[in-house]
Amino acid sequence: MVSRYALIIDPASPDDPRADFTSTFAEVDPAAPALSVGELSTQRGDGIFESVGVVDGHAQEVQAHLDRLAHSAEICDLPVPNLEQWRAATALAAAHCGPGESVIKLILSRGVDHGPAPTAWITANPAPDFTAVRVRGVRVVTLERGYDSAVPARAPWLLLGAKTLSYAVNMAAIREAKRRGADDAIFVSTDGIVFEAPTASLILRVGDLYLTPAPSGGILHGTTQLSVFAWLEQQGLATQYRDIPTDELPQADAAWLVSSVRLAAPITEIDGAPIPLDAEFTARLNQYLLSPRD
Repeated sequence: MVSRYALIIDPASPDDPRADFTSTFAEVDPAAPALSVGELSTQRGDGIFESVGVVDGHAQEVQAHLDRLAHSAEICDLPVPNLEQWRAATALAAAHCGPGESVIKLILSRGVDHGPAPTAWITANPAPDFTAVRVRGVRVVTLERGYDSAVPARAPWLLLGAKTLSYAVNMAAIREAKRRGADDAIFVSTDGIVFEAPTASLILRVGDLYLTPAPSGGILHGTTQLSVFAWLEQQGLATQYRDIPTDELPQADAAWLVSSVRLAAPITEIDGAPIPLDAEFTARLNQYLLSPRD
């Protein structure tokens, strides 16, 4: 799919005092070549990104995405992004998104070997149509992530808390899930602790409690999950972060995968065990996620 819009950014320092960053942006043809063949994002996946959902031209949860971009940059030893510059660039991209749902990608790369660094750009695309999956739900399987739950603290160089461009493992996990007759996957540790899905956060309902895996170094703290918990708490509902043993998953009274573009997809089956689908609550949840959110 060809992007609607693409913008190259000349990254400003985080303490740049200017109020107008227009001169640091270069609009480019989204269908034309724009990056060097030496670009390390394509050669090594050496960079970070964010996917910002857009509804009717309104970019959702921009601050949360910018905060996570900065956090990922810190973990990956990339230059700290100027968040006001990226906010302005996101607004420009959102202005080129028409009615309906779109997705803006913010990308910050280490650049090229022995060359100017970093490289930064933004794209805007129509979002896939997830209407059906938000209603019928997804079947998931648990897949071992290949390390125990204490590894993130022992090995920070694995960059497990950063949203990096190195998504080959995530995509391989989804392909494996489909080979097993499911739609998606949930990563688990070798010692039986639940992490997250390859491209989404997990929320479970047990009784009247909504819970999600504790945001340790091995989990990318989801912007949509944060927004959902805030919405739940506004309604007086209880939320909790904690370690979730894998054997608790089939005991959930309801479950969802939540992300910025797919929004809330109810889980109907985990490793072959059926999970109740709360259609009325899911519809209200997605109605909230489709409303303008800053």
